[in-house]
Amino acid sequence: MDITLQTTTTENGAVKAMVFSTTAPVDVLEVERLCACAGWPDRPRAKLKRALENSFMVATLYECDVDASTGNVGETSRGRLVGCARATSDHVFNSTLWDIIVDPEYQGKGLGKALVQQMIRSLLARDVANVTLFADQDVIPFYRALGFVQDPEGIKGMFLYPE
Repeated sequence: MDITLQTTTTENGAVKAMVFSTTAPVDVLEVERLCACAGWPDRPRAKLKRALENSFMVATLYECDVDASTGNVGETSRGRLVGCARATSDHVFNSTLWDIIVDPEYQGKGLGKALVQQMIRSLLARDVANVTLFADQDVIPFYRALGFVQDPEGIKGMFLYPE
């Protein structure tokens, strides 16, 4: 189900809607563009495509045109991808959020917050009990403000980086 998070009017009078979706088709080329805009490291396209396809949930934010005469929001397939995130899950107990990204041109407008909050609502609605994520030090305050807490006993997660 698509959710219109906000509408804005541009300087030339066009009305735009920011639409959250967990069902919109996702073009891997658009995700690559988004990652490049944000300065993320390149990822092999085939692997990025598989990561998206194998995720439990892929959530997107699209900026879509709003028809001036009817007020109807245009299709996400015709909109501009401005945010994306994905979740992996065991479908019951746990889900982990990955690759949360908002186009830098749209940052600072509450869209990252809305993206994460809507994802959490969607995961809880699917009866997933625990939502986790990994965060770089510079974004910990952002996620803390959304209710995430660091493990009070230290990080229990462990990693293996094969050589």
